[in-house]
Amino acid sequence: MTNLRLGNPEIASFDADAVVIGVVSTDSDVGLAPGAESVDRAFDGGLAAVLAGLGATGEAGEVTKIPTFGKLAAPVLVAVGLGASRESFDGETLRRAAGAALRVLAGSGSAAVALPATTVEEVTAVTAGALLGNYAYLNYRTGNGHKQPVAEVTVLSEGVEGADAALRRAEVLAESVTLVRDLVNTPPSDLSPEILAETAEQVGADAGLSIEVLDEKALVEGGYGGIAGVGQGSVNPPRLVRLAYDHPEASHTVAFVGKGITFDSGGLSLKPADSMDWMKSDMGGAAAVLGAMKAIAALAPKAKVVGYLAIAENMPSGTAQRPSDVINMYGGKTVEVLNTDAEGRLVMADAIVRAGEDDPDLIIDVATLTGAQLVALGTRTAGVMANDDAVRDRVVAAAGRAGEAAWPMPLPEELRKGLDSAVADIANISGERWGGMLTAGVFLKEFVPEGVRWAHLDIAGPAFHKGEPYGYTPKGGTGAAVRTLVQIVEDVAADGL
Repeated sequence: MTNLRLGNPEIASFDADAVVIGVVSTDSDVGLAPGAESVDRAFDGGLAAVLAGLGATGEAGEVTKIPTFGKLAAPVLVAVGLGASRESFDGETLRRAAGAALRVLAGSGSAAVALPATTVEEVTAVTAGALLGNYAYLNYRTGNGHKQPVAEVTVLSEGVEGADAALRRAEVLAESVTLVRDLVNTPPSDLSPEILAETAEQVGADAGLSIEVLDEKALVEGGYGGIAGVGQGSVNPPRLVRLAYDHPEASHTVAFVGKGITFDSGGLSLKPADSMDWMKSDMGGAAAVLGAMKAIAALAPKAKVVGYLAIAENMPSGTAQRPSDVINMYGGKTVEVLNTDAEGRLVMADAIVRAGEDDPDLIIDVATLTGAQLVALGTRTAGVMANDDAVRDRVVAAAGRAGEAAWPMPLPEELRKGLDSAVADIANISGERWGGMLTAGVFLKEFVPEGVRWAHLDIAGPAFHKGEPYGYTPKGGTGAAVRTLVQIVEDVAADGL
């Protein structure tokens, strides 16, 4: 756990292994961002020229690391680009800059971050970015050749009313995102549905949440045909976890539903090998719900929040469900399973119906649901669909303020016909190839209780980053959607629906 604190911005004599400042690009050269004034004085006003001579441009995300030669108490100076010079910087720019700097400093004992932090929003952004960038998944590493995260981070700011609360909020969010990253990165051999459910129980208990877990017997007896059907092919049986937070002054209820496929082989509709090696991330939606519930319990917004984790492992075996099987879903609908690799929507549908029994004002489901999401929006932008355009746009706006990319998508009525089944109420896939992300949303919409506002987040790409790290985003699990879900609840608590 990183030791986090606030410090005075006079950093020339600050005792740390490294100091982080911001630089900006100007019309003619590189300039210094607010927060770097005392460092510049230690360099006799010539720091910008030194950095320019080393090739620094101030481009966003650019990192320049130099020795201080005794001019500062800290032996290392890190200058991170913030982009074009401006009067103020948006939260995502600051988060990414702080994250990039802390990644470069992995292996250091301490770092003082002197990026612009003159408002509550800036303090929150710099702190969150630093903590999120200061992440490494080392659970399975052996030996001493792997750099540990920075042990102590000091965010330098002075005279900002509410700075301590901003620091605390950023720390809560970062801890929850870290939980999700660790779960997504865990090999599926060590994260069966039972273990994920047990982890949720422990996290929920520590957070003071109420907890209910349905095992495989309870799922069958309760009529949860989607979750039970997907899980029946695995030796690791499925689970449904319910977590609940209730503020005494709550006037609205929000329900979260997360997809928790701990490993997705595709079932009998087997995935190709090169599409399977990162399917340990297919529980990213359930993990995000767990992380959000943990953060919500700590931040205590005035709302009632219920979180469902629909957990199963999708494996091929002699007991696995077959293409053309018909399953009875929770709530009574029947589904013809035409493709066992479209399993996420089956577990989600059961949980959405169950969430409706909590009388929510809003249901938000989050899932690594379709490869079509990546085709449509790439690896970094979530798709948002809803049965109410105002709700959809509000979710997208909340994601933007939280620093997570999302884009509004439609749910065209004509796609429903493609899900018609010859033998059941609905099929789990369409005969049409096109619009797969939207068709999955249309399927889920069929299970939303009448009159309840609902939004669906497809995070198939954003939940797992296969490329090189950037900003505060590591390789592997990202913790996508946690901050968005928390922001939505805070918005509902503050402004209603």
